Amino acid sequence: MAPRPGLSRGLIVRTAADLLDEADGREVTLSQIAAALGVRTPSLYNHIDGQDDLRRGLAVFAVRELGARIARAAIGRTGEDAILAIGHAYRLFAHEHPRLYQASLRAPDPDHQALIDASEEILDVLRLVLEPYQLSPEDQIHAIRGLRSLMHGFVSLELAGGFGLPVNVDESYHRLLTAFIRGLQRERDE
Repeated sequence: MAPRPGLSRGLIVRTAADLLDEADGREVTLSQIAAALGVRTPSLYNHIDGQDDLRRGLAVFAVRELGARIARAAIGRTGEDAILAIGHAYRLFAHEHPRLYQASLRAPDPDHQALIDASEEILDVLRLVLEPYQLSPEDQIHAIRGLRSLMHGFVSLELAGGFGLPVNVDESYHRLLTAFIRGLQRERDE
């Protein structure tokens, strides 16, 4: 069967991403994507090798989208200002696209070069942002893992309704990021 004009892997993955946040916790199926695109499901197989390939495509798409948000937030900023902007962009992405955010979390398979490349783009931005703190390459990795962990942990609890106390959640997040930054500053100044 010849590929349908206008139908592409990118369009299929983008459509899946759009459907994902409407899926109420269910996985988006190829038949749902086909219906949304006005094609028959077999037409998708010219571009996608099944549900696992779709998941991989969504992971790459999600990491690229998150990376673009992080990069835009960091432009023209350094140090504390950049970390705060990145933290808020990360949180906003997770709130706007909770299911797509979940797709971005998986560590790349060593054989999945597109996901490795998309993840590396985020790491490059974070490395640049951390330069003012004069960390060794190993300490940079620890700092990046720490920042990712605190952002993800907070956002995950928040999305799950884990902050029920009547205290401003935005302020809590800001204080968490600020405490992380203060730790980096102390490391640098010691």
